Amino acid sequence: MTIWYLLPCKEQEEQRTLDSCKRYFSDTALLDAFVLTYDRMRRYQGAWHLEKKLIFPANVLLESENETVLIKELQEEMDCCMPPLRKMSPEEEKFLRILCGKRNHIRMSRGVICNGVTKVTEGPLKGMEAQICKIDRHKRMAKLCTQAGQHARYIPAGLEIVEKSI
Repeated sequence: MTIWYLLPCKEQEEQRTLDSCKRYFSDTALLDAFVLTYDRMRRYQGAWHLEKKLIFPANVLLESENETVLIKELQEEMDCCMPPLRKMSPEEEKFLRILCGKRNHIRMSRGVICNGVTKVTEGPLKGMEAQICKIDRHKRMAKLCTQAGQHARYIPAGLEIVEKSI
């Protein structure tokens, strides 16, 4: 059974950490290393622009079937100053796999608000309206809540509300 782990790293050094993990870890310890991204709209210079942002800034995701080998190789690589590795819950991993797909990316979604109820009409958030806990219509963003045991984690995603009716 594969498990995802969050490996903290310095902000803006996610790609360098990702490359190091892929280069130095054995196939026994590591199946894959990646970052998760999402689309977001930002307005500047008088126009809206589509940007790609990290879902977990200052973190790299490691996929492994063998936690003991992964931790052993991580300790050898980091020379005893290993950052804490956080195991992701199976529910949270499943939720992110559904949202991100094989490209590890959440595309922009579009929807409407009718009588105070959000209905996503297109994109990866379609059918996941119950997971949306907050919408910022001005920034065209949604926050999704994933229940990971006692801890709730909030995942950002791009959501453009194209119509609101009463």
